[in-house]
Amino acid sequence: MKSHHPIKTLSALILGLGSVGVAHAAGFQLLEQNASGIGSAFAGSAAIAEDASTVFFNPAGMTLLPGMNASAGVVAIKPNFEFSNDGSTTPTSFGGNPIGPLGGNPTNGGDGGNAGSWGIVPNAYFTWEVNPRTWLGLGIGAPFGLMTDYEKGWAGRYHSEKFSIESINVNPSIAFKATDTLSIGAGLNWMQLNADYRKAQFVPDLAGPGTGGDLNAKVKADGDGWGWNLGVLWQATPDTRLGLSYRSKVKIDADGTTKISNRNVRAAINIPAISALQGSYDADASIELPDTAIFSVVHNLNDRWTLLGDVSWTGWSSIPELKIKNSGAPSAELDLRFKDAWRVALGAHYRYSDSWTFKGGVAWDQSPVQSDAYRPSALPDNDRYWVSLGAKYNFSKNTSIDVGYAHLFVKSTSVNNHSADSSAGTLKGTYDSSADLIGVQFSHRF
Repeated sequence: MKSHHPIKTLSALILGLGSVGVAHAAGFQLLEQNASGIGSAFAGSAAIAEDASTVFFNPAGMTLLPGMNASAGVVAIKPNFEFSNDGSTTPTSFGGNPIGPLGGNPTNGGDGGNAGSWGIVPNAYFTWEVNPRTWLGLGIGAPFGLMTDYEKGWAGRYHSEKFSIESINVNPSIAFKATDTLSIGAGLNWMQLNADYRKAQFVPDLAGPGTGGDLNAKVKADGDGWGWNLGVLWQATPDTRLGLSYRSKVKIDADGTTKISNRNVRAAINIPAISALQGSYDADASIELPDTAIFSVVHNLNDRWTLLGDVSWTGWSSIPELKIKNSGAPSAELDLRFKDAWRVALGAHYRYSDSWTFKGGVAWDQSPVQSDAYRPSALPDNDRYWVSLGAKYNFSKNTSIDVGYAHLFVKSTSVNNHSADSSAGTLKGTYDSSADLIGVQFSHRF
């Protein structure tokens, strides 16, 4: 079936990976690649290497793990996104044509409820000391994802009603102990993404009063890509260790289908232009997921206290816009204008006994969203602050369990988004947001 101009808008957020919403490093990145780091707000992540999850944060850290090590865990994340409408308006175009006085009117519908919902982030890692100089490792995790889900028919329905994204990353790695104090590591990454995006498409009263309404729009897409990562670990003094790691961009080529169906347009079957919209359409898009760099410090203050620090950077500017190609229609663009973002974390471990270690940490996490004019409803993202607590219990010298909890404070977030295609209208209001994380990690040395 031939695609029409409104499909451009429907597809343009298909992989609006800036439209994910609940990811907890800022943007839509999931920093929670283990649970053992939650308790210290992931401070020291590229230098601590306390279990096999170092495969993700810095593969060079494998050289601190003798023998064979396995670590697996799960992090449960509950974000809260509560919107208050303050002047959202209906779209001003339909099918690429101006609507006229019908467009730009206040949008009916509620505030959408709490758009946050529980998400689960699993992980699993394995390392093997091949010989005193060489280590191999494998990591499996979900670096991007989760979901926003609004009540159907809310005031921002022309921007988003639901967006979910799931990812999986498989990361084989190798590390070498170059000297007694210097190690290097590298890894290869294969990543797959699956996206499900749903919204309403506004239809004006083309056949007279009472004939307009909304169409349903649903997009599903998936794709995969390859990347790489490097790491260096330096034992600067017996008590101080430095780590530096880098993960490359990953280009994802996604293919999917856009489906349009009637929701409540009374005259849809009588108006050819509206009736012709309903059906399935091919869509494809390419996006470069951002690269990241981490610099970490771990310092043993004494036999009881270990101090941790972290500065990380994410190259979100790799996503200035999203271009979508549709079968039988011109390319469409979504203006995101993401900026690069920084994160700073400080933490401490207190070794209470041979069995118990207690953890704490704080962090500041910068959002890639430039301003309220470019803040999508499915990513009501803003700078946030972390406060974290955790504990590690050693069942024996080879077996341990970690638990961690963090609360993320997000300042009040305004949105005045009219940067999307005019067939989405203007979303205007404020969000009250926060998040809670709780995780468990089990580690064993064979």
